Amino acid sequence: MIWIIMIAMMLASWLVSWRLKSKFQKYSQTPLSSGLSGREVAEMMLRDNGITDVRVISVAGKLTDHYNPADKTVNLSEYVYEARSAAAAAVAAHECGHAVQHATAYNFLKFRSAMVPALSIASRYMQWILLIGIFMLQTTPIPLAIGVGLFALTTLFSFITLPVEFDASRRALAWIDQRGIVTTQEHGMAKDALKWAAMTYVVAALGSLATLLYYASLLMGRRD
Repeated sequence: MIWIIMIAMMLASWLVSWRLKSKFQKYSQTPLSSGLSGREVAEMMLRDNGITDVRVISVAGKLTDHYNPADKTVNLSEYVYEARSAAAAAVAAHECGHAVQHATAYNFLKFRSAMVPALSIASRYMQWILLIGIFMLQTTPIPLAIGVGLFALTTLFSFITLPVEFDASRRALAWIDQRGIVTTQEHGMAKDALKWAAMTYVVAALGSLATLLYYASLLMGRRD
């Protein structure tokens, strides 16, 4: 049953990724009626929220957009930075939504950020500990138990990420409507694009949970 669930999660991940790319491709071809670029949308949203210490910069790649709280930068992929479409506006506003969360000390973002140091250590050694744990399972369950504990931490991080992403999208959609950045039709495009982007995080969290259950089942089987 665990293997069936994991295969289903892999298939779901592929389908969501494909759907996300197709949606962004479609909505990227519709010019934004306001004529604003992703960079201009981001800078305007930051100003409207009284945020003056965050820079908007361009980064290489596609769908590589993110907010970095460490150096306070909204990083927009090369296309989103210059594009003037509903998809670009949605992504730019979403990443600024994270900047607003940071500026207002949004609880889930604070919790998520506090987990990062421990998560970076866990991610560095987790796979090796799990591998050693599986090989030593017939001798001792301790390494696998440690590995399961570390994996549980990464799974928790995945689920904590969900409200952070959903809230950033909510802030983005509310602001672009209030500011008149998009028309009613463009709002629907922006909302749909962000929905599929959020689905990638949902599938990732469920996939992490399925993998955690697999390793936990190995550990419990050893104890039985």
